[in-house]
Amino acid sequence: MRPSTEEHLIQFLKKNKEVFAWTMTDLHGISPDVITHKLSVNPNAKPVKQKKRMFGAERSQAIKEEVDKMLQAGYIRPVQYPEWLANVVLVPKPNGKWRLCIDFYGT
Repeated sequence: MRPSTEEHLIQFLKKNKEVFAWTMTDLHGISPDVITHKLSVNPNAKPVKQKKRMFGAERSQAIKEEVDKMLQAGYIRPVQYPEWLANVVLVPKPNGKWRLCIDFYGT
């Protein structure tokens, strides 16, 4: 991309930053079907429950905050007695915060 094109694009994005969702709660009117991910699971597969991981106080708090945000936004829901259980993994972001991911491989 030419530098002039890149600069024009950056200015355009900055000028229109209000159209972007910066938090989960900014996504008003978006159907959950658009952002819902479902796992294709073989019905004959044996369920796997990973051993529960323990986290320190800082990471536990980060997990709680992220889960609370997703619950409030309606992106996730509580499940009782799940057949499948996958642990969360916290990945550090460049800004010092944590990104919440799921370990479906169970390594």
